[in-house]
Amino acid sequence: MDFGFILSSAAGEIFSPTTAAYAMAALGLAVHFGYSGLLNFGQAGFMAVGAYGFAISTLTFGVPFFVGLLIAIAASAVFALLLGIPTLRLRADYLAIVTIAAAEIVRYIVTTNQLTAVTGSANGLAAFEGSFYAMNPFPEGSYLGMNNRDFFIRVVGWALVAICCTLVWLLMRSPWGRVLKGIREDENAVRSLGKNVYAYKMQALVIGGILGALAGMIFTLPRGAVQPANYGTELTFFLYTCLLLGGLGTVLGPVIGAMIFWVVLSLTQGILYGLIESGAVTWLNTVQAGQLRYILVGVALMLLMIFRPQGVFGNKKELAFA
Repeated sequence: MDFGFILSSAAGEIFSPTTAAYAMAALGLAVHFGYSGLLNFGQAGFMAVGAYGFAISTLTFGVPFFVGLLIAIAASAVFALLLGIPTLRLRADYLAIVTIAAAEIVRYIVTTNQLTAVTGSANGLAAFEGSFYAMNPFPEGSYLGMNNRDFFIRVVGWALVAICCTLVWLLMRSPWGRVLKGIREDENAVRSLGKNVYAYKMQALVIGGILGALAGMIFTLPRGAVQPANYGTELTFFLYTCLLLGGLGTVLGPVIGAMIFWVVLSLTQGILYGLIESGAVTWLNTVQAGQLRYILVGVALMLLMIFRPQGVFGNKKELAFA
C-alpha cells in the first residue's frame, strides 16, 4: 500500500475546487442556521439554481460570463424569496420541511423531459465553461503540479471563498449581524425592540442563498457539466457535516470543516482501496468501500457531537438557541 500516494491525494483535496465549493455553500448555511437560526435543508437547491442559471444563460442565450454570473445570483435571490415569503413567519421545522421539498422540486423540474432542450433532462448540460476559462491569465504550463486551467479555477474559487468570508465576518460584526444573532436566540425579544424580524430573516436567507449559488458555479465549472444527480438531498447533509465539523456560529469553521471532510473522505478511501488491492481485506469490494467511507465519516461526526458539539472552532455559548 502506497501511503505516500494516499497522503498526497488527501492533501490535494485541501485546496481542490470541490472543497472550495463545499466551503462556500457551508458558509451560506452558517449565515442561515449558525447566525440566524434558519433551519435550511435545501442548500443543494440553491447550488442547483446557481449552476443551472449560469449554464442555461450561457448555452441558451449566449451571454458573457459576468452576465451569466449575475443571472445565477438573481435566480438564487428569487428562489430565496419564493421560499421565504410563505414560511419565514412559521417555526423553523416548517422551514426545514419546505426547503428540503423545494430543493427536490428544483431537481425534478430540471430532470423533466419536457425541458430537455433547455436543461438537458437527466443528462444535464455541458460545454458552458468556455467563457470562464477564456479569462485565464495563466499561460499553458505546470503550476504546482497542475495545468493552467486547474490552477486558475483553484485561484478563483479560493479567492472567492476568502472574499465571502471577509464579507460575512464584517456583516456579523455590524449591528445587522448582532440583530441576526438576537433573532437566533430569541426572536420575540428582538421583535419587542421594534425590529422587523421577518425582514432580517429574509435578508439572511437571500445572502446565504447567493453564497450557495456561487458555490454551485464553483462546483460545476471544473467538471464542465451540470447534472441533477449531483444536487440531491445528501449534498445538503454533507454541507451540514462540514458546518458542524468547523463550528456553527463561525466564519472560518465551515471552511476548515469542508477541508477536514474531504481529507478524511480521501484518506479513508485510499486506505480501504489499498487494503483491498493488497489482499488484506477480502470481504469488501471497491464499490462497498466507497460507501463505507461515508459510514466512517458519519461515525466520526457522531463522536464529535458527543465530545465536542460546538465543532473545531465553535463556542458552546453559540449553541444556546432558544
